[in-house]
Amino acid sequence: MTQEELDALMESTAEFDENAEEEHEYNKNEIQENLEENIGYRPDPKEGWPLPPPSKEHKVVHQLDDVTRDSEERATEIMEKLEVINNFFIDSESLVNELKKVLNKNIDIFSKLNDKFPNVESFSETLNLNKNTVSKIGSIIDNLQSGQDEVMMIMDVMQYQDIHRQKIERVINVMRSLSRYMNSLFEGKIDDQKRVSSAVHIQGDNTADVVSNDDIEALIATLGKK
Repeated sequence: MTQEELDALMESTAEFDENAEEEHEYNKNEIQENLEENIGYRPDPKEGWPLPPPSKEHKVVHQLDDVTRDSEERATEIMEKLEVINNFFIDSESLVNELKKVLNKNIDIFSKLNDKFPNVESFSETLNLNKNTVSKIGSIIDNLQSGQDEVMMIMDVMQYQDIHRQKIERVINVMRSLSRYMNSLFEGKIDDQKRVSSAVHIQGDNTADVVSNDDIEALIATLGKK
């Protein structure tokens, strides 16, 4: 190995160590910011995967409210589209029935002509063509009616989806009721902002009730193992 190759290797190693150190500091600062944002939350570094901090993206009721709102909006959109499709089926069936009436009238006319002029092939050919078309129209009407039945079945399934949404809303209401009850149970006469600041560490405590740098380092280490 030449001196230039050795120097290049040393530079790449130093750059890797620098990047790793920057990433480590970034993770450390990010965790510290989350801990400061959520006062009272202290993860246990001994846990393999600690609970997430109670930030906006992790608040359970917020997420459930988003799910129920989006679910209701999408379900309404789907029901509206299904209704439009069903109306298309109904209109198409009505138009096909009108066409069928015209063809049946043609069959009646050409049947009489064919009986009166049996030697005219065009009458018999037109008569058979109309009869075949009427038969195909019958199949088309059957398909349109089957499509309407399928739409109604989908609407019934969507009703179950709405029931699930209502169950989630019931869970939310129970959770909120418990939350209000707990808040009322622990309510004080003095606002927390007007209370005298409490000491973080008093005589007799073994450790201060704060997140130390060692705790943050251990937490980062556990996250790195995942």
